[in-house]
Amino acid sequence: MKLALATAFLAAGSAVAFSSGPAFAWWSSALKMTATGTETYTFAKSEELFAEAQTLMPGGVSSPVRAFKSVGGNPVVFDRVKGAYAWDVDDNKYIDYVGTWGPAILGHADDDVLDAVKATMEKGTSFGAPCPLENDLAKMVIDAVPSVEMVRFTNSGTEACMGMIRLVRAFTDREKVIKFEGCYHGHADSFLVQAGSGVATLGLPDSPGVPASATKATFCAEYNNLESVKKIFEDNKDEIAAVILEPVVGNSGFIKPDKEFLEGLRELTTDNGALLVFDEVMTGFRVSYGGAQEYFGITPDVTTMGKVIGGGLPVGAYGGRKEIMEMVAPAGPMYQAGTLSGNPLAMTAGIETMKKLKEDGVYEELERKAKKLVDGIVEAATKHGHAISGDYAGGMFGWYFVDGPVKNFQEATKADAEKFGKWHRMMLERGVYLAPSMYEAGFMSMSHTDEDIERTIEIADEVLSQL
Repeated sequence: MKLALATAFLAAGSAVAFSSGPAFAWWSSALKMTATGTETYTFAKSEELFAEAQTLMPGGVSSPVRAFKSVGGNPVVFDRVKGAYAWDVDDNKYIDYVGTWGPAILGHADDDVLDAVKATMEKGTSFGAPCPLENDLAKMVIDAVPSVEMVRFTNSGTEACMGMIRLVRAFTDREKVIKFEGCYHGHADSFLVQAGSGVATLGLPDSPGVPASATKATFCAEYNNLESVKKIFEDNKDEIAAVILEPVVGNSGFIKPDKEFLEGLRELTTDNGALLVFDEVMTGFRVSYGGAQEYFGITPDVTTMGKVIGGGLPVGAYGGRKEIMEMVAPAGPMYQAGTLSGNPLAMTAGIETMKKLKEDGVYEELERKAKKLVDGIVEAATKHGHAISGDYAGGMFGWYFVDGPVKNFQEATKADAEKFGKWHRMMLERGVYLAPSMYEAGFMSMSHTDEDIERTIEIADEVLSQL
């Protein structure tokens, strides 16, 4: 592993994952702060590869938030992952709390999952025809998720949400939908309105190329504010097809709902003939085996899923009551299709992952570890005089550099973004890989040990003492 004292590293003029842009002038002082003796990573190979990537792909990445735009500098380039750890191309080792943005709930490259995928691969990588693995995973999803009686598999969360919005409009014969500020439901045109996640990370209110006609039937309400939803219903009587939300927001950082808010949405949608949709692409099988709907005891009409149910391979799904799902072709007239949907490799990885997640005590242990991490970092930040708030649910967590609690996206935007950028860089240099945006949640895995968490808190304490 290539390590060097930060002062020597700076003096040597080695390539580092820093930029000289004026918006992030703190980098040089952050390096000087480590002159107390803490060793930090060097990133020469990552820099070289990312420079090449920028000539080959827009921004050098395949998904925007990976580019580190909101935290500054350039991303590290990964070489391999295992368990709770990731290694970059410079052979720096990280305790990883991104977990490929949620799917790695068992830990990266679980041996049993890999063995099962290898065995399936011997039969072929894609069939383009029905296979029994689809039945197996579908039965597991239906058994686990309270709202799901039938399910359609897709290749991503975005695809699942695209199918979902077409479905709710077809079933209700209404066009208008309500979403919430800061909730992200994929990059389909209809959803790129105050969408949080990568859009917020890049400071883009919407996206060029989205026609006004695509979003005119999308209304935005404030998360955890039931009155804002009631007002939209009142102004659009008998015209709302669905209310769509992340039941725990993971694309504006980490925001838990008030139980009364979810209960109110369930009542409002029922009373107004609209559908309630939980986008559980992130929370599904992550906060509990039955998702956020099981965690909070509120059952929606339709659910979107992804991430965990693919065990680290590309997958998405949407499901709901049988009478709703039978609108989907070929059972019904609502068309949606996908060449690689139900891919045997993704189905296998999902099945093997869910087998392990169904074991007793898994989610209690995930939440225990998430609580330990959040409590430890909040305590360290408070000790050093930083405003901070944090929370967790199952194996999902987050914190903001602002006094809390944070209840909606507007409150999240008041967090100290510059401090978060410094914090992220200094944690990265010391071997802790966190989401490169204050608008993204963190993820705990079964592979993280108490020692990993305690080491993370020790590093955080050091960093927070220097911020």
